[in-house]
Amino acid sequence: MRQPAVFFGHGSPMNALGGPYADAWKAVGEAIGKPKGVVMVSAHWETRGLGVTAQARPETIHDFGNFGPELHAMQYPAPGSPELARRVSDLVGAQPVEMWGLDHGTWSVLVHVWPDADVPVVQLSLNRELTARQHYELARRLKPLREEGYVIAGSGDFVHNLRTWKRDGGEAYPWATSFNEAVKSAFERGDHDALIDWVDLAEDAQLSVPTDEHYLPLLYVAAQQEAGEPVAFFNDVIEGGSISMTGVRIG
Repeated sequence: MRQPAVFFGHGSPMNALGGPYADAWKAVGEAIGKPKGVVMVSAHWETRGLGVTAQARPETIHDFGNFGPELHAMQYPAPGSPELARRVSDLVGAQPVEMWGLDHGTWSVLVHVWPDADVPVVQLSLNRELTARQHYELARRLKPLREEGYVIAGSGDFVHNLRTWKRDGGEAYPWATSFNEAVKSAFERGDHDALIDWVDLAEDAQLSVPTDEHYLPLLYVAAQQEAGEPVAFFNDVIEGGSISMTGVRIG
């Protein structure tokens, strides 16, 4: 029953339509099989206080603009799980929420991981009243879910600096590569304090994380890692110089 914890570097919403990262996401789903459900922490649901989606049929939220009609029309009709929402609420005190659904940080990835949309998904919000360490400590309270058949997942980007993003691609900035490698090294060492205190993780860390909403979801995955538990990386690419697509699988 024990399930892995997975962090997805999600990048642009356009990745929902396919592209160079989809095969690795599909491979993650094939390796896991069909878990009992997924608890996803996305960079794109920030709240005051802590919420968890509680609908039986969550809406596919198109929380972006300036993309083509094909993307705006896309649906990911995965079921929710009021039962799982109640369990998450019991573990971390999250309030059930009916006014949210699955945002693009969730569905643009899961449409490749479980393309049949047959795995129940609930989202846990990013409570902006918490420090990085408090996010990590909260996430540790989710650990029993892995033993109960649920995947704990996060969706964001190690490195996420849209101001320096190169539309025409190009090599990664040295500071982006340095930070990306420092995050990977901390996972490999099991050094969660280094991940929590990310400002000191690498030189020019704040260029890689100018705002922390895309970074914080990885702490929810790091918090699941037991001593000696294997870690693997996928889609280890920095796109446009300053967006890390790197994913992490724990267990």
